[in-house]
Amino acid sequence: MNIPEERKSFKEIEREVQKKINALGCEVLRSVLEEWDRELMENRDKVEYRHHSKRKTVIKTVMGEVEYRRTSYQVQGLDGKMAYVYPLDEAMGESGSGNISELLTELIVQASCEGSYRNAARAVSEMTGQTISHTAAWSVVQSIGCQVDKEEKRASELAAENEGIGTIEAKLLFEEQDGVYLNLQGKSRKEHGKSKEMKVGIAYDGAEKSGKKRYALTNKVASASFDGAAEFVKRKEGAIAGVYNVDEIEMRVLGGDGASWVRQSQTDETVHFQLDQFHRNKAILTYTSDPEARKNITKVLYSKDLELLLDVIEAYSESTEDEKERDNYLKLLTYFKNNKDGLVAYNQRGLELPQPPEGKAYRRLGAMESNIFTIIGNRMKGGRACWSINGGNNLARLLCLKHTGRLKGTLDALVAHVLPERYCEEITVQLSAAKVPQHEGKGYDGFHQMSVPASAKWLKDLASIKPLSEVRF
Repeated sequence: MNIPEERKSFKEIEREVQKKINALGCEVLRSVLEEWDRELMENRDKVEYRHHSKRKTVIKTVMGEVEYRRTSYQVQGLDGKMAYVYPLDEAMGESGSGNISELLTELIVQASCEGSYRNAARAVSEMTGQTISHTAAWSVVQSIGCQVDKEEKRASELAAENEGIGTIEAKLLFEEQDGVYLNLQGKSRKEHGKSKEMKVGIAYDGAEKSGKKRYALTNKVASASFDGAAEFVKRKEGAIAGVYNVDEIEMRVLGGDGASWVRQSQTDETVHFQLDQFHRNKAILTYTSDPEARKNITKVLYSKDLELLLDVIEAYSESTEDEKERDNYLKLLTYFKNNKDGLVAYNQRGLELPQPPEGKAYRRLGAMESNIFTIIGNRMKGGRACWSINGGNNLARLLCLKHTGRLKGTLDALVAHVLPERYCEEITVQLSAAKVPQHEGKGYDGFHQMSVPASAKWLKDLASIKPLSEVRF
C-alpha cells in the first residue's frame, strides 16, 4: 500500500476501505437482482404477463442504496381492468418497512429499542453505508409495530377460541402486572391529558439460578399497551397462548397492586391473587406516620391473622384525634379490605402447588418493578420523552419482544426478502477453514478469491477491485 505524503490515520483508511467494499457489495446486489428479473421474464407466462417496461427502484441496504431496474407487466384483473405488476418484487417478498432490506430493518429496530430515534439513526448511519434520518427510524418502528399488532390481535382471537399455538408446558404459571405513566403529545395529549398509564404484564413458569444469589425468570412473556383493561387482558392472554400450552396450566398466581384492571385477570378459582409486597409495604409507610403503629401493623400482617389486622388498623383510626391521620388510616384500611385475599403470599397459604420443573424453582413474586424499568421505563420514560398512543404502543410491542428474546425471530418472520438458493451461493465467499493457513500472512487476495454472479464477471475487471497491496488511498 502506498502511503501518501499526508499521513492518514488508520480510522480514515478503514473508512475508505469500507466505502469501497460497500460500493462493490451494492454492485453485486444490483447485478443479482437484475439477473433474477431477466430469469423471471424468460420463464413467465407470456399470455398472462404482457411485457410493459423497465422501471428503476431502490432498496436500502446496510451497504447503501442499491438502485436496479426491474420489469413491469400488464395483467388483466378479476374485474376485467388492466393492472401493472412487478414479479421480482413479489418473488423477493415484501419488506415490512417498505424498500428497506431486512438486515437494515433489524439494525434500525434494535437501535431504536436502545435509545431515541435520533440516536438510533446516528448509530445505524455510522455502522453502515446507509444514511438514515430519525424520521426514517421512526417510520420503520411504526411499520413493524403495526404488523406485530396484527399478529397479537390474531393470537388473541386464537386464545379466545382455545386454539393457541404455544407448546411450552407448565402446571403453574406466574403473572405480574403493573402500570407506568408516560407523557403524551399532540392529539393524544389533547384527548387523554398530559399522561396516560401504560399497562405492563409479564408471565413466566419459574426461575433458575443464574449466579450465587441470583435467579432469572424462565420462558418469560411480556405485554404492554395503552389499551383499556378488557383489551389488555385479551392481548396478554394471546401472548401467553402463543408461547404456553394453556391446556396444561392447572394454576396461576397473579401479582399486582390491586388496581381494578389487574383484577380482571382473576377469572376463576384457579387464579390466586397476591398483593404486590412493594405496594403493600409502601401503603403502610405512606398512611402510617407513627413508627410504633407502623411496627405493630406490620407485625400483625406477618402473623397472617387478617381479621385482627383490619381490627388493629380500624382501632388506630378511631383512637387518633388528628383528622388527617384518621383519613390515612381509613385509606389503608380500605386498601387492605379490597385486597384482603392477596395480603398473604401465595406460598404461605397452604396451597397444593404443582412440583416445579427440573432445574427451576418457585420464587416469591416481586419481579414487576424491575421489569417495568427494564422493558418500558428505561426507554420510554424520562428524558423529556412524549408519545402518541399509537407510537407508544408500537414501540412498546417491540420492547416486549426484545426483552423476552423474541424480537429477532419476529422480525425474521415479518420482514423477508428471499433470494433463490443459487443466487445465495454465488455471492458467498469461498474460503474454508482448511484454506485459511495457506493464505494467512501470504498476501491473500480476497478480491479475486470472491465468487460473483455469472453475469457479473466484469466486476473483477473494475479498476477499484485490486489486492489490498495495490489499493491507493
